[in-house]
Amino acid sequence: MKAKIFIKYKDGILDPQGKVTGNALNSIGVKGIESLSIGKYIEMEFDDITRDEADKIANDSCKKLLVNPNTQTYSYEIIND
Repeated sequence: MKAKIFIKYKDGILDPQGKVTGNALNSIGVKGIESLSIGKYIEMEFDDITRDEADKIANDSCKKLLVNPNTQTYSYEIIND
């Protein structure tokens, strides 16, 4: 079992890396990008635990360490390998 965690900046929060990357793409001729945001993708693999336990670990990890609640949002999904 594994958790796929997606973390991104909240709307309205400046994403300097996304802005620089968007500008760089524009400067090399890539057109049509209105905005670009760069987030994080994290995978957690679990030993023999229940789906509920995996859900709790993923959610608690996001709340306690992985996500800054002032500037970021997150979502995750629990999948079977």
